[in-house]
Amino acid sequence: MDGPADQHAAIISDRVTVNGTVTKLSLLADGRLWWSEEGQRSLTVEKDVLGFTGDGANIILKTIVETGDGCFGGGSRGKQRVIRKDVVFRPSSEEAHKLWCQKLREFIDSLGRPKRLFVFVNPFGGRKTATNIFRDQVKPLFEDAQVQFTLQETKHQLHAMQVVQSLDFSKYDGIVCVSGDGILVEVVNGLLQRDDWDTAIKMPLGVVPAGTGNGMAKSLLDSVGDPCTVADAVLAIIRGHKRSLDVATIKQEETRYFSVLTLAWGIVADIDIESEKYRWMGSPRIDFYALTRIIHLRHYIGSLYFVPAPGFEAYGEPTSYPGSSASKGSNSDPIDVEPVKLQRLSYKGPEIFLENLSWRGLSGPFISVWLHNVPWAAENTKAAPDAEFSDGYLDLILVKNCPKLSLLSLMSELNNGGHVKSPYVMYLKVKAFILEPGPRVGHQKKEGIIDVDGEVLARGKGSYQCEKKALMAYDKLQITVDQGLATIFTPI
Repeated sequence: MDGPADQHAAIISDRVTVNGTVTKLSLLADGRLWWSEEGQRSLTVEKDVLGFTGDGANIILKTIVETGDGCFGGGSRGKQRVIRKDVVFRPSSEEAHKLWCQKLREFIDSLGRPKRLFVFVNPFGGRKTATNIFRDQVKPLFEDAQVQFTLQETKHQLHAMQVVQSLDFSKYDGIVCVSGDGILVEVVNGLLQRDDWDTAIKMPLGVVPAGTGNGMAKSLLDSVGDPCTVADAVLAIIRGHKRSLDVATIKQEETRYFSVLTLAWGIVADIDIESEKYRWMGSPRIDFYALTRIIHLRHYIGSLYFVPAPGFEAYGEPTSYPGSSASKGSNSDPIDVEPVKLQRLSYKGPEIFLENLSWRGLSGPFISVWLHNVPWAAENTKAAPDAEFSDGYLDLILVKNCPKLSLLSLMSELNNGGHVKSPYVMYLKVKAFILEPGPRVGHQKKEGIIDVDGEVLARGKGSYQCEKKALMAYDKLQITVDQGLATIFTPI
């Protein structure tokens, strides 16, 4: 019976030796390598082949294969995991050897894979294992794929942001973060603070989960049903597929910060930041402190304003732009309503006439205000199940009033996104957002924490470690979204 090699045009065919058996091997035009050895076998170059080497008379294909021996749950692959495996074959002649190397290289190059990467490794994040993860899992895959890389370990907070501000991008095809989500956010902020921000932000970014949360890596891999593993994340980078990513601009007077994940105020921010004092407990600290915060529940006074996405206009009350003199419920100084003009010095945010948009408002008290750019906040927290990477909107998850037992129940559903079905949760999409944070109910001298992408953006008076300096004041914040501004490596 005819095999695939007889049904499709072959780029090259040869009688080769595989494991001591002579067989016909073909590289087909659709990118499959097909041969007969213990039955028909094939590999897809795009998916299965990382690279190859010519070892004397042999050619060694560096491949990835799936096995059923893993312990990874979920996803379309079930419990399968990927492992490295060499496939060795000997062409029929020296001339055939050269031709095989040429055709394999041409086909792999045609896939548009990155060849040179700048890699950040954060040795301090998460369980402090990123250095070992890079050495034992990331580096071998890059070497198999013949990807050259420059390694930079981060030495302190904001180090990655400082490095990318002066990086020569002509030398690289992408930037990779072997860390949690914090280094990725630093890189985005560094790119947008460059003079050439408009070209710099197009540099593809890759994330390898090596931190505590790993929300971006989980979101990317889960979108195609893959488990959130180091190997799957690295393969996504090696294969070179890309997608656009929304970037949120957080503005307070002349200060700007750029976010790609999440902003939280209320119980989520308190749990994330205040649980740091129990870091000695390891990952259980989050669950422990979440229970503590539910038992001793806080409500925060404040107001928020938003421009809803189409279909979400029923939420909140109609209001004027909060920076205008006609706005309701705002006692803060007005925000400049002129559109931000894009200047060459650095990125200032999307050019949006906020005053002309249809605003809606909500007044507190609030238990939780949570904005999300991607579905997963962490590997076990599906905060915004309907979030998309480049739809131009942020997903807003609100809890105003909720009995403690109901709050405990809905928070237990965070691992699968079921919390958004609770009658105590408002879930909508917004194009622009303004937060006016206030004190705790019953404690006028105690304010809260605003958490952006896992780091403190602002600390109110009387809050945890309020003596520490933060990037912004605990005051009115304006958030806008630039659709698809950044580029990120994705599984498909």
